[in-house]
Amino acid sequence: MHIEYILGLISFFTSVIAGVIGFGGGMLLIAILPLFLSPSLIIPIHGITQLASNSSRMVFSLKNVQWSLLPKFLVGSLIGVCIFGLLLSNISTESVPFCIGLYIILNLWSTRFSKFIKKYENFYLIGLLQTGLGLIVGATGPLSLTVLTKELSSKDEIIATSSMLMTISHLAKIPVFMAIGVSLSEHLNLLMFMVIGSVFGSFLGTRLRLAANNDKLILVIKVLLSLMAVRMLVTAIAL
Repeated sequence: MHIEYILGLISFFTSVIAGVIGFGGGMLLIAILPLFLSPSLIIPIHGITQLASNSSRMVFSLKNVQWSLLPKFLVGSLIGVCIFGLLLSNISTESVPFCIGLYIILNLWSTRFSKFIKKYENFYLIGLLQTGLGLIVGATGPLSLTVLTKELSSKDEIIATSSMLMTISHLAKIPVFMAIGVSLSEHLNLLMFMVIGSVFGSFLGTRLRLAANNDKLILVIKVLLSLMAVRMLVTAIAL
């Protein structure tokens, strides 16, 4: 089977996962891509595929998007792209997963830490970190999703708004990749299959999420975020 078909199907299934719980699909995809692609192509192709996945998920849940959060996040994202784009080749990524994992666990389950960090936690900063770090480590959606689970009470608002914020993050990567000379013209066929798979996956995932129980799914999101964070911590410590 051609690599285009394989990665198209994988993009579909990872997008279904993200459509239901709001995250996880991008992380799973970026873990699989090294099996098929050269290192220089992983982040650009992952970014474009996730742009398709998140933007289509946002469109399918447009009425639930909390647009009031967009301006602050957008400003932070632009600053993040400028800062991390300039430092792209000089930043060590070894400690990033550990810091993100620790932040997620404490923010979700420690009332004291959550109250403390809320004083400094805003969507300017989340935009800066999520978009900036996304240039380096690829999948950073849980940063904003962690905050949204505290700000919003509806699973559909949380996931739709997270999709909107991640769309901004992935859009912001494109000028940076163009500036550093990344060319994907030889891989348009692959991108087409992956984008189509992502869009259909978003549609099915959204249908499944709309039928799910609100409180139970929010709890599932928190538990899965925590498990992912623990894995990040363990992996970072083991290195």
